[in-house]
Amino acid sequence: MKTIKAAVVRQPGGPFQIEELVQDEPHFDEVRVRIVATGMCHTDMVARDQLYKVPLPIVLGHEGSGVVEQIGSNVKKVAVGDHVVLTYMWCGHCKPCLNDDLTYCEHFYALNFNGAREDGSTSTFTAGNTAEPIHDHFFGQSSFGTFALVHERNVIKVPNDAPLELLGPLGCGIQTGAGAVINALKVSPGSSFAAFGGGAVGLSAVMAARAAGATTIISADVVPARLALAMELGATHTINSRETDPVEAVRKITGGGADFALESSGRPTVLRQAIDALAIRGTCGIVGAPALGTEANFDVNSVMTTGKRIIGIIEGDSKPDLFIPALVELYQQGRFPFDKLVKFYSLDQINQAAEDSEKGITIKPIIRLQ
Repeated sequence: MKTIKAAVVRQPGGPFQIEELVQDEPHFDEVRVRIVATGMCHTDMVARDQLYKVPLPIVLGHEGSGVVEQIGSNVKKVAVGDHVVLTYMWCGHCKPCLNDDLTYCEHFYALNFNGAREDGSTSTFTAGNTAEPIHDHFFGQSSFGTFALVHERNVIKVPNDAPLELLGPLGCGIQTGAGAVINALKVSPGSSFAAFGGGAVGLSAVMAARAAGATTIISADVVPARLALAMELGATHTINSRETDPVEAVRKITGGGADFALESSGRPTVLRQAIDALAIRGTCGIVGAPALGTEANFDVNSVMTTGKRIIGIIEGDSKPDLFIPALVELYQQGRFPFDKLVKFYSLDQINQAAEDSEKGITIKPIIRLQ
């Protein structure tokens, strides 16, 4: 057993409590990663607050980066000492997985939110009381701790010369925004794109739209500082939705509507705006994560008669073994400056990081573990 330190949520709504835990030895297909840093994502707070049900007590965290410390007997993908980013988990044997649609794995919710391995076991226990299991394997990793025990499948090797403490958010939030643009919407050169929501996902989408060659890139949000940053990252226009009707503004800027839109706020009213702001034959992607059971509405005839499309997108339709290294390379070339989104916190500042994120003070907190 390995002694670790981790942030544990024991009751709905938190707080994160720093505790000493013990962790199993790796199974034959598992990898122990010494976590260097981990991003904090909106989904961590959604799970903490039980808007997405997870078992308690649990170690959350799902944007980890670190160094491989130990591998199981059958692991071939990585070796001890490799630098890695941890991403979401998929089963590898259901029909969508066999069809290479990894983010739509039939068991996605269970593997990422059930707080256990696929067989239902946990690997983490309270130090001094191994009769009390602590739920883990959140998104296959539970990286709000000094070490994570993960499946070989969701460990992504990255170059040793890349800044490891910065890379964790590529495993979820950054990957979601960029992948939505590049993989799912397939934003094309010369097209128009509107991001509704200027958090980490929305701003990652703005950067990706620029990299993809969109020539009209609009960021809509209610926080002036985020809109200013959007311009720095590649937006050609910004809209403060508190001051201006974003639908009318997008239509005016684009001369009729956006070819592509992405809704990342998780608010049904904003989703309706994103759909209404589309051009004829435009496509709106949904990546915002509201509470389970949330419903939204749209004008059926407006969608039908103009050939609009509305698509759900999970994790940017990404194949992480290919997409995460591609984002690292874009960053190293100066074409995807996601470092401008982040602020670092120590593990004992994790509750402050969560508060700053929820208030919009920090776009993408990263918790340093080492």
